[in-house]
Amino acid sequence: MIHLTQSATNEVLRQQSRKNDSNLLFRLGVKSGGCCDWVYTFSLEPSATANDGVYQCGSIKIVIDSHSAPYLEGLTLDYSEDLMGGGFRFDNPNAAKTCSCGHSFVRKS
Repeated sequence: MIHLTQSATNEVLRQQSRKNDSNLLFRLGVKSGGCCDWVYTFSLEPSATANDGVYQCGSIKIVIDSHSAPYLEGLTLDYSEDLMGGGFRFDNPNAAKTCSCGHSFVRKS
């Protein structure tokens, strides 16, 4: 299960409205790379694929591919703004270590 804070939900809704399409799905994933082993990915997409799980989180539909799902189980996604700008913040119980940027992690063994 993925959890979005109200701030994260508001940011996804804002991004959907900028694209003039409230039906866009919020895709979360991981890929190899970043400062650690894995880096988070996110985008807005019009549809899911056969390998995706679709989860309803409040008013947001989240899409996660089957490869990324075990890495994201239990994730809490937040959004905050600071002097460097705004961005998503990831609280991942599957991360043994995270990079200082917060967008890259090492998975627990």
